Amino acid sequence: MKIMNVAGARPNFMKVAPLINAMSRHPGLQLSLINTGQHYDHALSQLFFDELNLPVPDRFLGIGSGSAAQQIGRTMIEFEKVLEEIRPDLVVVVGDVNATIACSLITARNRIKLAHVEAGLRSFDRTMPEEINRLLTDQLADFLFTTEPVARENLLREGIPSNKIHFVGNVMIDTLVKHREQADRSSILADLALSPAGYGLITLHRPGNVDDLPTLKGLLGGLETIQKDVPLVFPMHPRTRSRLESFGLSEMVSRMKGLQIVDPLGYLDFLKLMSNARFVVTDSGGIQEESTILGIPCITARENTERPVTVELGTNEVVGTSPERIVAACQQVIAGKWKKGKMPDLWDGNAAERIVRIILDSP
Repeated sequence: MKIMNVAGARPNFMKVAPLINAMSRHPGLQLSLINTGQHYDHALSQLFFDELNLPVPDRFLGIGSGSAAQQIGRTMIEFEKVLEEIRPDLVVVVGDVNATIACSLITARNRIKLAHVEAGLRSFDRTMPEEINRLLTDQLADFLFTTEPVARENLLREGIPSNKIHFVGNVMIDTLVKHREQADRSSILADLALSPAGYGLITLHRPGNVDDLPTLKGLLGGLETIQKDVPLVFPMHPRTRSRLESFGLSEMVSRMKGLQIVDPLGYLDFLKLMSNARFVVTDSGGIQEESTILGIPCITARENTERPVTVELGTNEVVGTSPERIVAACQQVIAGKWKKGKMPDLWDGNAAERIVRIILDSP
């Protein structure tokens, strides 16, 4: 059986790694890995391949940056060439980036079976590009592998047959479980002169937050207040750094003596940083999940989440983008009033193996 795994952006690499590892233990599977190249610099791409022991991709499409239409269009054109050449029996896509929907469309048009890992997640906010990608990919998929029970309800409501839906757990957590001990040996805390539980971790990159001047300025205003009480470290996505400069906000940031901005980090350094943070302020879906497993308070600077289990069971709270609410949430953590959270079902490090067994057992 020939299985093609597709990745292209930083979050995908953490999801594909355990899948390839699990598949490689089954001699009857012939694997290929396609890197679309949506994230292509060293910190956002190659470093992750190295740290997660991912094999050299069979094809690198080199899509690069651009508008959604440009990325999706270029990916479809280049991916179809690879698909016709390799002719897999199954294509596996993960997450909700532009590469996910582009490769799903071409796979379906070529009548090749499609598996979607992380199916059924919904923010119910169609202004988010990822929401459109998720919705369309799930309509095309033959295997829909879900991370939490509510995802099944979402898919059934959208007309997906129940026999296509499989609750398997979370491959992102597979990667975290496997690499947590290795990450603990990282020197990142010493490198940045940080002490355990003595700082807050910040990540902001979503277009709705960083592409809108009033929103971004408000978020920075909240950070300005927080950094007076707790040092903050901010591994900054290139998109966010670009917006700071174009909006003329760099000077505002430079005045914050308690805010340390660093370049994007590799997986192991970032995991060590998150594992030892007092709290995380983020707009990332994956960090909501990882912080839940790590038991780190997570303050989500968005109006919604497609991962409600991190709120219902985990350490996450969705507080919106109001500076006042973000500051109030951080102050709650500092005062020791945050919830503890617990592990969601099947987030045990074995999701990838469950996925492989379902694929192998299918007709």
